[in-house]
Order: sequence, then structure tokens, then C-alpha cells
Amino acid sequence: MRSKKIITERNLELSKQIDKRRIPEHIAIIMDGNGRWATKKGLPRSFGHNKGVSVLKEIIKAAKNLGCRVLTVYAFSTENWTRPAKEVDYLINLFGKVLRKEIDEIHKESIKIKFIGDLSPFPETLKLVLKSSESITQNNQNFILNVCVNYGGRQEIVKVAKEIALKSFTGEIKASEVNEELFNSELLTKGVKDPELLIRTSGEKRISNFLLWQLAYSEIYITDVLWPDFNEVEFLKAIIDYQSRNRRFGGIESLPNESFEDSYCS
Repeated sequence: MRSKKIITERNLELSKQIDKRRIPEHIAIIMDGNGRWATKKGLPRSFGHNKGVSVLKEIIKAAKNLGCRVLTVYAFSTENWTRPAKEVDYLINLFGKVLRKEIDEIHKESIKIKFIGDLSPFPETLKLVLKSSESITQNNQNFILNVCVNYGGRQEIVKVAKEIALKSFTGEIKASEVNEELFNSELLTKGVKDPELLIRTSGEKRISNFLLWQLAYSEIYITDVLWPDFNEVEFLKAIIDYQSRNRRFGGIESLPNESFEDSYCS
């Protein structure tokens, strides 16, 4: 009880530091460290994945309450198939189990859920659950939850390139018409603003083939906290760090009375 009270007090303290007018509309998260968290505690890796699900529920709630509109999470990458077959099977079964249990609550909260990636290798039973979840929530407007499963950023870019090449070959578009706007319209995240903030847990300093096109100008926040230990306090810390940055998009921030030469020489 005491630890929960301390966390609540810390939440309130951090919340006061946040500018509600500058909440990132779209946040992406690489939820890393489930297995390591469990191993450190002498538990099977499956315990870490289960704990990770409860953490995701907490972060969805926190993001929604802050006014964030889109959350995109990396749940299963194209590279994750190289993990032990037993763990892969567990994860696939966990996806279905969690959705069947949580989809009514997700829908009640007016959350639209979308699964991004190549779903074809998954069992038919899971694909049905994924498609059903999307169908049930498709008209929800308050919040979008993108779950990247069997997703790879390079694979997505290649897929888009192939689709554009085919349209050019058939005469649907001209090569001269290919630009960033057209490319965006073919992405799996089409219609959604690029993430302003990427959060990665577990301290790894890489983006691991995640949203390679979309993260071009995202602010990156890396924490050593493993995903099962990530909570609302840690999430608020990431938002505060994001709001402390000056997003220049390749430009510069001029200081009063500073000339181009002064800025260049510094």
C-alpha cells in the first residue's frame, strides 16, 4: 500500500510539470526487456510477457488520459521468429488470449485497434481474432492503438516500393509523380501522423527495424527500465523529456542578436 501511495504521489508531481498543450499526438514504443526481466527474477520468460501485457494496459490508459491520440507498439518483429519455437508459440497464443479477454473493454473505451504487419504466417484462429478485433473497433474515434505484429520497417518499405513500381508499370501513375506524399499513402500507417516520440525500454540504443520511414524526425527517448517495470511514472518522465527538447526539423534555433556567422562558428 505504501509503495502504491508513493507512486500515486509521484504521478501527481510529474503531471504538474507537463504542458497539456504540447502532448505528442502519436507515440511509438519498442516494448523491450520482458524476457530479461523474468530471467533476472529466476522466472520463465513467459512471466515477463504476461507482465508486459498489464503494463501496456496501464500505458494505453495514461496516454489516452494525457490527450495522446495514437499509440503504436512493437509487439512482434519479423526477426522474432528466430526465437525458440516454444517462446514464439507462447507469444502467438498470448496475442489471441489477451484479445479475446480484453476486446470488449477496448471497444468500450472507444479505442480503435489495428494490426500492422504481415499476418499471413499466423494460425487461422489467430488471424480471425485479429480481424474480428479490428472489425469490432473500426468506427471508434477517441484513440488509435496500432499493434505491430510480424512487422519489419525494411519489409514495409520494400512492399511500398513494389506497389508503386507496379502502378507505374500499369500506367496508373507516372514515375514523375512519385514523391513522399504518394509513398506515405501506401504505408501500413497511412492516414496517421508520424510519431513525434519514440520510447524504447531496456536501454538498447537502436530502433530495431521499427517504423524506419515514419521515425525520420521522431524524438527518441531511451530508458534502462525493462518493459515490465515501465509504469505511468516512467511514461510521464518520457513526456517531460520530450517537452524539454527543441524540435527544429533540420533548422536552427536562433538566439537574440545572433547572426548567421555567429551561429555557424559556434
